[in-house]
Amino acid sequence: MTYDLVIIGGGPAGYLAAERAGKAGLKVALVEENSLGGVCLNEGCIPTKTLLYSAKLHDGVSTGARYGVTASELTIDHETVLRRKDKVVRTLVAGVKAQMRQKQVDVVMSRGLITGKTDAGFTVKAGEQSLTGKRLLIAAGSVPAIPPIPGLLEGLARGFVLTSREILDKKELPRTLCVIGGGVIGLELASYFCSLGVKVSVIEMQDHIAGENDQELVSLLLAEMEKRGIAFYLSSTVTQVTDDGVRFHKDGEEQQVTADSVLLSIGRRANTKDIGLESIGIATTRQGIVVDEQMRTNVPDVYAAGDVTGHSMLAHTAYREGEVAVNHMLGLEDKMRYDAIPAVIYTNPELASVGHTEESAKQAGLSFDVVKLPMRFSGRYLAENEGGNGQMKLVVEQGSRKLLGMAALANYASEFIVTAGSFIELGLTLEQIKKIVFPHPTVAEIIREAVFAVD
Repeated sequence: MTYDLVIIGGGPAGYLAAERAGKAGLKVALVEENSLGGVCLNEGCIPTKTLLYSAKLHDGVSTGARYGVTASELTIDHETVLRRKDKVVRTLVAGVKAQMRQKQVDVVMSRGLITGKTDAGFTVKAGEQSLTGKRLLIAAGSVPAIPPIPGLLEGLARGFVLTSREILDKKELPRTLCVIGGGVIGLELASYFCSLGVKVSVIEMQDHIAGENDQELVSLLLAEMEKRGIAFYLSSTVTQVTDDGVRFHKDGEEQQVTADSVLLSIGRRANTKDIGLESIGIATTRQGIVVDEQMRTNVPDVYAAGDVTGHSMLAHTAYREGEVAVNHMLGLEDKMRYDAIPAVIYTNPELASVGHTEESAKQAGLSFDVVKLPMRFSGRYLAENEGGNGQMKLVVEQGSRKLLGMAALANYASEFIVTAGSFIELGLTLEQIKKIVFPHPTVAEIIREAVFAVD
């Protein structure tokens, strides 16, 4: 069957693009091997946030005495948490399926393989079906990175080593958990299991956690997590996974952490293998599929969006990339910009950022000023965070006085970071931002306080 658009991958980039294209009247086929919603909905963003909310409630009650609230007995039932996680996922997947039906998108539950190009379009083998698309959108997502560590594959085979997929379904709590990788996934799951009373250790190769976030705020987050009892081994290189733990080199010495389970969370790589890219000559790098600002590949009428490009492996980036690709297909003027993509680590407290950090602005050779404020400058934050030591930063370009970036370590940071992102995207100056009225009392008011604090 011939379609206006065939999409490979039913994750955020793929299903949103299908929805937008179907709404515009294009005949669309969406090919997905596993489950609609992709990694984000089924084994990433949504499941982890469901778990973390339960942990947040637990943590709130455990510190309730600060607020005059006490509980005689406090427990958290991991199996109940998992059942609720599954219910949330089922509900959202059902919603995606309903959207596909409403937009008359043909969903093919099979692995998609690009097989070539004919005069009618691009051919995709999906199970027993052969689909032809006048246009093709590749949104095949990403897969966990598996480094060549001795003993790792054996550990994965016997269930001792888990990726984020398996650990989200593990009903029995380990007494001890060793996390390889101090990035977003590792930190969020370390935070959750710590709340459940699991003894957690994190091994990170870099000298800091949380990737390329603002290093001053990262240090504060590290201190908070250590205060909760999580052990961190930074500047450490894993050398072997053993029968009962992980060996690593640190400061020239070999050390070992014993654990009941190991979580592998060193990141993900673009899923570009074995999907037939070579059959039509799609250009790739080690990062992923090469695209321009309209999400076009080097082959006319073939687009790519989401993790498969390797550019910004975030679901909300994938949404926007899928929209840009479809808009270009429809002849609408649009382009992808990455200057104001928010990023969040949903630990307790949250770490959120958008735009430049102090470090990245220096690397870019920009002239800028930095303003830092304790989050207690926000009355709402102070009222709801007894003893909290949250901080926020603004990075402001000298001369133009435009906002270049913001980072915040605080509960609610994930909800108000988009405010700063909007200011960056619109290119607002401090003088323009000062005229915007924020509701009071809100944590987001910290942005207004910081703007007025800039000299």
